Amino acid sequence: MKHLLLASACTLGFAGTASAQDCGEVSITQMDWASANVVTAVAKFLMEEGYGCDVTLVPSSTPTALTAVAETGTPDILTELWVNTAPAYSKMVEAGKLVELADVLSDGGIEGWFVPQYVVDANPEAATLDGILANPELAGGRFDNCPDGWACRTVNDAMNTVIDMDGKGIEVFNHGSGETLATAIASAYADEEPWFGFYWSPTSILGKYPMVQVDLGDYDEKTHACNSDKECTEPGISSYPRAAVKTAATSDFIARAPEVADLMSNLSFTNDKMNGILAWMEDNNASAEEAAVYFLSNNPDIWGEWLNDAARENLSALLQ
Repeated sequence: MKHLLLASACTLGFAGTASAQDCGEVSITQMDWASANVVTAVAKFLMEEGYGCDVTLVPSSTPTALTAVAETGTPDILTELWVNTAPAYSKMVEAGKLVELADVLSDGGIEGWFVPQYVVDANPEAATLDGILANPELAGGRFDNCPDGWACRTVNDAMNTVIDMDGKGIEVFNHGSGETLATAIASAYADEEPWFGFYWSPTSILGKYPMVQVDLGDYDEKTHACNSDKECTEPGISSYPRAAVKTAATSDFIARAPEVADLMSNLSFTNDKMNGILAWMEDNNASAEEAAVYFLSNNPDIWGEWLNDAARENLSALLQ
């Protein structure tokens, strides 16, 4: 990541130092979504400049990475694994092929129904489903639903068979893409109009536009499982569960580079922090590497605690 070092030299006054540590070669996943790319860029920088690693990025996705580890034992590190969509993950951990290191999103991936912060500030009852149903104008008379084919569309449609939004004065608008769903939030914010619908975190949208998750009541595993099935015969209302988002590594790698494994067990972001990074990244048309520089520049108090003493010394110029 030499271009990242050059960027940080300009913005941070840091030109890099020779590391006394030498962890050897490391391979790490480079997933195909923005937040995972930021995590990988930050990890790569810290591993190379703090621990003396020679890091290779492996373009991947959650199922592809798990299959690769099962068949070849690589890559060494798998990060931002959304394990609720990967039943093979727990089996691989149980078998010892992978070792779970961290919740890389400390508060988990978030899905749910949201309204703008300014709506709740003016009408606190808008923070609950009952409050919105009692006064559909708080939602602008519309629910912005997921596109067809998304898992959340199945869940939302199932809950709506119980709620009957149309019968309560709330039109259900089914979006054609994630882009139009994001645009709808931006447009509502531009005019401070009501908005009510599905969204998720971490995303740049929730980094730019403060939103409040609507209280749908407690999460019920059985109800949510039924809602997720298109053949569900007993739908109900349940909050979405928090998705576990993990970093894991192969047992061979942990034995070979325990200090780097310790680093990765500490490397974690809150949703609020990642949302802010993604918003900056989008506003500045920035790469994941540039977003890593942005994070490192502004948060030495966070990532400095992830390092061992030798790495902290190697990166001391950034920590001042």
